[in-house]
Amino acid sequence: MIPYGKQFIEQDDIDAVVKTLKSDYLTTGPKVQAFENALAEYCNVQYCIAVANGTAALHLASLVLLNGGDKVLTTPNSFLATSNAILYANAEPIFVDIKKDGNIDLDLCEEALKKDPSIKAIYAVAFSGHMVDQKKLRYLRDTYDIIVLEDCAHAIGANEDGIKAASCTNSDVSILSFHPVKHMTTGEGGAITTNSKVLYEKMLTLRGHGMVKTPDMKPWEYEMRELGFNYRITDIQCTLGLSQLSKLDSFIARRIELVKRYDEAFEDSIVKPLYTYDGKSSYHLYVVLVDFGKLNITKIDLFNKLREKEIGIQLHYIPINKQPYYKSLGYGNEVTPVMDSYYEQCFSLPMYPLLSDAEQEYIIKTILEILNG
Repeated sequence: MIPYGKQFIEQDDIDAVVKTLKSDYLTTGPKVQAFENALAEYCNVQYCIAVANGTAALHLASLVLLNGGDKVLTTPNSFLATSNAILYANAEPIFVDIKKDGNIDLDLCEEALKKDPSIKAIYAVAFSGHMVDQKKLRYLRDTYDIIVLEDCAHAIGANEDGIKAASCTNSDVSILSFHPVKHMTTGEGGAITTNSKVLYEKMLTLRGHGMVKTPDMKPWEYEMRELGFNYRITDIQCTLGLSQLSKLDSFIARRIELVKRYDEAFEDSIVKPLYTYDGKSSYHLYVVLVDFGKLNITKIDLFNKLREKEIGIQLHYIPINKQPYYKSLGYGNEVTPVMDSYYEQCFSLPMYPLLSDAEQEYIIKTILEILNG
């Protein structure tokens, strides 16, 4: 089976992890700080906190950014964790329709802010590796004095108008994910970035049970000053992360090669890329749209036929506001025509550095044959 995403682990990654396994520190050791420093430098941001996974990053960020009852504009086109983190902080997600590129529509966000000045924040997702409009984001942040979180789980290595993903140039906090299907992996893992020392110190404390240890304390002493969590990441994971980060740009370069081939193959066909190569996206996903209403095949038929051919496409995403849990909270009736149309037509093709040229040609040929049936 050709999966939609897959990690790229080489012998140098394995050797680095083995070396750490033989060292004195398996967790809370020097590799964690080294990984955080390297990520901060890569993303061009002042502070970075590595955590257990991307969801933990969203949770800690939400706890320091939001208060109970805060209203937060966010997208229905993301993994569940983005809006779930708002609920974790006892705040209220407000789902806003998307643009044609799959990202939240910031113009609609501005309309919502004008109608309801009590809205406190925007959680913007850089969907598929494409960052939101940074000029518009900065304008909204400055004009309406709102909190901004950028979910860059898909977007490390991306840039918009020279602004790097997770640099927090126009946001208070950004988050990253290092799940195996992402650009680089630590197995499970995530990170939070910020340019605020105050927010950084709060999240750092929350990562480790809310405990604080100062130089003037006795050797055995520590103080729990607030209710925190064990969201630490291990030195084993961070060693892998450091090795992967050193190759990240080459991973992205290979993704771009694949993107250009897909773009060329589907030009003037019934398969429409969500957006074509523009030099900005880091392409976690390659999403395409097909108007199944004009064909004699359904989306589920295509999924099943491709699985029979050992090709594993995926769908990103089911609208979060239509999930049963969210419907039980009163969501599901939002006016989101672009998201609704997108969901009916979208699916994601295999996209990862180890995908060979021959495999990609097989995917393209098979999809077009099935759809043109």
